[in-house]
Formats: sequence, C-alpha cells, structure tokens
Amino acid sequence: MAKVISVTKTAIHNVPTNIITGFLGAGKTTVIMNLLKHKPANERWAVLVNEFGEIGVDGSLLQGQGSDKQVFIREVPGGCMCCAAGVPMQVALNQLLKEAKPDRLLIEPTGLGHPKEILQVLNSEHYQKSLSIQKTITLVDARSLADPRYTKHETFNQQIAIADIVVGNKQDLYQQGDHEKLQQYVEGFDEKPKQVVFTQHGELLPDLLTGGTITVNAPTHVLEHHEHNHEHSHNHSHENKAIASELPMPESGVIKAQNKGEGFVSVGWRFSAEKIFNHQKLQQLFSTLKVERLKAVFITDNGMIAYNASGDDLKEIALTELVLSELNESKIEIITNEIDDDFETQLMATII
Repeated sequence: MAKVISVTKTAIHNVPTNIITGFLGAGKTTVIMNLLKHKPANERWAVLVNEFGEIGVDGSLLQGQGSDKQVFIREVPGGCMCCAAGVPMQVALNQLLKEAKPDRLLIEPTGLGHPKEILQVLNSEHYQKSLSIQKTITLVDARSLADPRYTKHETFNQQIAIADIVVGNKQDLYQQGDHEKLQQYVEGFDEKPKQVVFTQHGELLPDLLTGGTITVNAPTHVLEHHEHNHEHSHNHSHENKAIASELPMPESGVIKAQNKGEGFVSVGWRFSAEKIFNHQKLQQLFSTLKVERLKAVFITDNGMIAYNASGDDLKEIALTELVLSELNESKIEIITNEIDDDFETQLMATII
C-alpha cells in the first residue's frame, strides 16, 4: 500500500507592509538600503520595486549590496505598476509573497507613480488577510519646493497627501528656512495627521516603520494638511509586450529601451557581462551629465560599481558611487525632460 505523504502549505497572514514613496531623486532606494542593513537578523524581508524605466536598475543595486539570504527582491519596471487595474503589481507581489513568506514587505513605487492607486490594490479584498498595511513614508527634498515642476505636479502632491510620515531627506544640503518651508507645505494637506521628520543620506531605522521610537537627526512634528489638486497627465506605456528587463540578451550584447509619461522621458541600456567599462571614463561622463535622475550598475575595470544621482546631486555634490559584491550585467537608466542624442555615443565610448 502506497504511503500517503501530507504536505502542509504555510498560509501568509498579516504581513506588515510599508510603502516608501517620493518623487524623483528623493532617496527612496538609499532609504531601503539603510533599512535592510538594520533588518533584524532573524527576519525575512521582501522588497517590491517599481521603476519608471524598462531596464530595472534598483533590483540589481539592492541585490548587489550583499548576500543576505533573508532578503527577497522583485522588480516591476516599465511605468507605474498600479496601471492596467494593478495587474503587473499583483502578479509580482503574489510571486514575491509565495517565494519569500516575509516578516515584512517594503514597496517602493516609481517616483512618477500613483501611490493612492497602489494603496487601493493593497487594501483590496484579495490582500485583506495576507497584508497588514502599516505606515506610508514619503521622502521629500525640501529644496524641491522652490520648483513649480514639483509643487504643481499631481504625483508629487499625491505622495505627500497619502503619507503617514513625511521625511525631509538630504537636510545636510538645506539652506536656512528649508525645514520650515516643508513643514508649512505639509500643513496644506488635510487627509490625516502626519509626522514630519528630517534626516540625511536616507538614514532611517526600521523602528520608524512600525511606530516605535523615531531615530533620525531632528525633532518630529505632528501636522495637519489639505490636498493640492493639480491637473497632470496620467500617461504610462503599459502595453502587452515584453519589456526590456525581461528580454534575452542578443548577440550584440546591448538592449536599449525608452519610456515616457508624467512629463518625463526615460532611456536605458542593458549590457552583457562580457562588456567591461572604463571606470574613469564613466566618472567623467556622469559628472557632467544634466538629467533629473541617473541610476546605473556597471562591471568596470575597477570592479562592480553602482552610480546614483539626481539633478541637484549632479550640480552640487560629487556623483555617488557604491561598490557592489555581485552583478550579472551592466545597466543604466536616466530620466530627464529631453534626451541628449550624443549621450549614447559617449556611453559606448567608455567600453574597453
């Protein structure tokens, strides 16, 4: 008589879930890297990353930080993952939960995504038992409040409107009065009370996620606010086609992709691992580039390097570089208002 083997499936219930949102260059990925460094050693964490571009750099950047087998990462590149009734998000999220069975889930929407719609998906009947939605954290560079491209952008204001905690990041670069300007701006939103805290270099600890003692570099403030209603396009390129991050690498060893929406354009490239880049030439190229956002991971003659910068970073401080421990291929994604046609030629010239 055949022996019957019973298999018990572990159900996923009430996974503590946080959205980490913020506009382009606010420091979301850096915050998540810091949170993962301080993750309790006995916990399994999952990170769902959404990127505006189709190349998918963040997943490689986060995975390249180390070999913690208790951290699981999945990407949804190619535009706002809440579009098309949230299907891209639900597919990726279901796969991630099944694989990781996490003790905590972090969701990083693209800086041009729509966090209200993401919250609607997470609060849907499908996830009511499996997820426990906790604090939503919105990162803001207070210096952006001087630029109407931010303050009049629907997504920028929506990110603040849905926040439980607004984090004024990069405060080491603020001028006198910038802290107060952010506090006053947040007071203009009235959906729910918020805390406003300040930090630099994305230095937040996990206790902020659950409502414990807040460990940051300045006092907290509890504020009330009103929503800013601004019209802006809601245009994303979610078509029924494979996106660049999923395509097999061709013989040429190069894949290029472009995306546009919300008033911005992205362009990105994937390069096979056989293509080695000159580290010094990459530094020179990126240090003079004027774009809203740059993220990249490269296999160079000086090791595996990650690059991260926003427009202000490129104008005011040195390009941020980070050494990676593992990397399968080189990738770069830039987001800007207008693509420089010469950039591709200059980038290809850095290949050894």
